[in-house]
Amino acid sequence: MTDYTKEELEEALLAIDSTIGKCEKVQPKLKPGTSQHTLLVRRIKAFQIASALIKKELEER
Repeated sequence: MTDYTKEELEEALLAIDSTIGKCEKVQPKLKPGTSQHTLLVRRIKAFQIASALIKKELEER
């Protein structure tokens, strides 16, 4: 795995957390069961996982 600086990880975390917030604001506007809603839910989950992994990496440093 590529090594990233602490600053790079912190910037990525900010971007990911911002994107999660934006996605969560849009989610209520989409009808459950539609492909757009399903895709958004999966994206939010993926971003949450990425955020958790970055936080874990930053804690270990």
